[in-house]
Amino acid sequence: MVRSGSGQRPFASVVHVITLLEWGGAQENTLHTVGKLDPGKYEKILLSGRGGMLDAAAERIPACRFHRVDSLVREIRPLSDFRAFASLTAALREEKRRSGGAPLIVHTHSSKAGILGRAAARAAGADVVIHSLHGFGFHDDQPPAVRKLFVGLERAASRWTDMFVAVSEENIRVGVREKILTRNRCRLIRSGFDTSRFTSGSREAGRRLLGLPENVPVVGTVAVFKPQKAPHDFVEVARRVTADIPDARFVMVGDGALRPEVERTLEKTSLCGRFRIMGWRAEIPDLLRAFDVFLLTSRWEGLPKVVPQALISGVPVVATAVDGTREIIDDGKDGFLCPPGDVEAMADRVAALLSGAMRLDPSYKRDRLLAEFDQAEMVRAQERLYGELLARKGFPCPPST
Repeated sequence: MVRSGSGQRPFASVVHVITLLEWGGAQENTLHTVGKLDPGKYEKILLSGRGGMLDAAAERIPACRFHRVDSLVREIRPLSDFRAFASLTAALREEKRRSGGAPLIVHTHSSKAGILGRAAARAAGADVVIHSLHGFGFHDDQPPAVRKLFVGLERAASRWTDMFVAVSEENIRVGVREKILTRNRCRLIRSGFDTSRFTSGSREAGRRLLGLPENVPVVGTVAVFKPQKAPHDFVEVARRVTADIPDARFVMVGDGALRPEVERTLEKTSLCGRFRIMGWRAEIPDLLRAFDVFLLTSRWEGLPKVVPQALISGVPVVATAVDGTREIIDDGKDGFLCPPGDVEAMADRVAALLSGAMRLDPSYKRDRLLAEFDQAEMVRAQERLYGELLARKGFPCPPST
């Protein structure tokens, strides 16, 4: 609790709460933010459910206390959810006690942790409560009663929220439309990443990883295998494209609950020799450069970081016209946008790009993307927001950087 070199306490304790540290943009950004917050200004705490692929990375964050909440799970389970609320409340009360009078900021991420974490923050007497929108837990594919329940829960939790952070303008519009938030209670902070990695990827290295020569056309994606990302649509697009371009190859980088289903589907097709599922890999910049087309078949999104990553890498994108994706792709210039679920339209666009019938310039706004998705600026913007909200509540404000 001592500020570096000053002998004083930090200005505030910041507790980040997230449901599960699986592989994904929200999780990576949370870990990076916690890791890079100035320890001279902020005491850093991270709370998460147990069993995520990134738990080990969380344990390595310097000057951070990482606690697992076993009962915090993604699925709706009333008994576990009550236990998670009680555990989160107890943990936040303990952080409030440990703060020695310094304010307590609670910053939640993801739908389940967002609901339970904000309720616990209110019960524990947190001084500032922030919720990051990495997409909403409700969407149009849900049964109306389920969607109505989730919207109602978000409205309830909104009453305990001082400020929202959104990664896309579309999430803000949806929040306003559903009466979850008002525009002046939400700040747009893009989902940053280490942009320098994607300016230095190697197509040759990526092709070696794939075991493919330069002249073979490759369509790839990077995504979690879950319903949101619609991996079966990727397989169907591949099946249709091979009818026109038999030598095309298809690569899925990622893993998740739907992977066994996707593999069973592939076994029933003629794609097996043309298709690779690689699991999670660290060499994403090289693999992106190895693709001739990047394809994202999501049914809904917050803002998928892999889309600007592909464009920065110089790869044209075919993606569904959902949420934040529409803010990144300029249809017909650096990518094509298709209706979600429209595998015929996606296949037509992919085939046209592979055959050379259509051409795009994926790098024409690279400089803008490099600035907009700068990871360091993402952290600085969040620190500025913390200081602003502390000042509103009458607490000493950390000096800006």
